[in-house]
Amino acid sequence: MNTTTLAAFLTVDLLLVFTPGADWAYAIAAGLRDRSVVPAVAGLIAGYAGYTLLAVAGLVVIVASSPTLLTALTVAGAGYLVWLGWGVLRRPAALAASEETMGSSRLQIMLRGVGISGLNPKALLLYFSLFPQFIDPATGWPVAAQTGLLGTLHMTACAVVYLAVGVLARTVLKTRPAAARAVTRASGTMMIVIGGVLLVERLALAG
Repeated sequence: MNTTTLAAFLTVDLLLVFTPGADWAYAIAAGLRDRSVVPAVAGLIAGYAGYTLLAVAGLVVIVASSPTLLTALTVAGAGYLVWLGWGVLRRPAALAASEETMGSSRLQIMLRGVGISGLNPKALLLYFSLFPQFIDPATGWPVAAQTGLLGTLHMTACAVVYLAVGVLARTVLKTRPAAARAVTRASGTMMIVIGGVLLVERLALAG
């Protein structure tokens, strides 16, 4: 695997990572409502680490080729996003008390992040459809090693971008409580909409 291939992968991957979605919404919500965005982002990355391990083991192909598993994963992920988004809407950020947290331990915040990225079928499709385009068995690198490298690069890009998103959300909106509440509501709404779209898409395909 040469540097040209890696550069091409990073270009495509960064375009996807910079596209706002459920991960962004959770990073923004965490940035506005918790002392640190690290637990939330760590959870998101842990979910992608799970996908990377599946991809390296070759299990991702089995899951992606099973309509039943994909449907179950999508329904679970969509339901989780809707539930989490509704929770955000019920408790919009209020930065007047800077010490107020999301009302959860760091572990709970991290586990929510794992659920968002780990139950997102779009991540499975990303690993299944994007990675093979940049893997070349003829290079002499084992396919598992190439897959692991691409997964590591993706997780690194996600960590950098999501940390920046969470920190900027907190610092830029810190003195703007009304704007913070509006952004939080938008984030919660985004989670619900994404969950609904994923659910409709998968049920339509299953039908």
